[in-house]
Amino acid sequence: MSCADNIFIENVKDILDNGFYDTDLEVRPKWEDGTPAHTVKKFCIVNRYDLQKEFPIMTLRRTYIKTAVKEILWIWQKKSNNIHDLDAKIWDQWADENGSIGKAYGYQLGIKHHYPEGDFDQVDRVLYDLKHNPASRRIMTNIYNHADLSEMRLYPCAYSMTFNVTGDRLNAILNQRSQDMLAANNWNICQYAVLLHMIAQVSGYKAGELVHVIADAHIYDRHIPIIKDIIKKEPYPAPRFILDDSITDFYKFTPDSFRLENYEYHEEKIVFPVAV
Repeated sequence: MSCADNIFIENVKDILDNGFYDTDLEVRPKWEDGTPAHTVKKFCIVNRYDLQKEFPIMTLRRTYIKTAVKEILWIWQKKSNNIHDLDAKIWDQWADENGSIGKAYGYQLGIKHHYPEGDFDQVDRVLYDLKHNPASRRIMTNIYNHADLSEMRLYPCAYSMTFNVTGDRLNAILNQRSQDMLAANNWNICQYAVLLHMIAQVSGYKAGELVHVIADAHIYDRHIPIIKDIIKKEPYPAPRFILDDSITDFYKFTPDSFRLENYEYHEEKIVFPVAV
């Protein structure tokens, strides 16, 4: 059984059995028909994935890993806030008429800040410190900029990465304020697992442990029967993750710089509504 499958099953069972239902509360998200999108949630779920043991992709359903990586590179490499720079449709419903999502995500990572060593944006500062200050406990990014929230089309969900070097391994903590467990859970895990592999490789380390902290882990009401059907399936073993080891520059990675060997997954296409 894939570790990602096992963790997902445990998480959603805990949410369904022991979670808090917000049925009686006024909620912001709505379904396409205008109905309030209520959830059942657990506060502060923490999951750990050892990337030296296996790649944390689910097999209970397919995760479209290439598209997920396109999005993470759009944010971390291109540092873009415009969907015209993204070869995917996943942000279309939040973009304005010009394709902008406002001062969100990649925009925040691309802002340069002044340091004694020079001017860096957040990504380049991480890369600099991993090479020059690996013992630092200050290697992190944060895109939840309160001064710019009013100019973001969507507040950041996955908002902070903290990197930590331990021996020859690079570990990281992904902090997420909110997570739709059906739509985004494994998508985000795979994205940041690939990101950690990439940053580790160009910085001279092995990818170590990815810790995922979710403040509000929730299942939408219309997703509950879908989730219950998914976790009845029999998981497959995790695939092998292979990254092009000739790349030493973070900005040279592409969605074709990696592959998954022996990725088996349940073929049934799962269609579900998304609350906005």
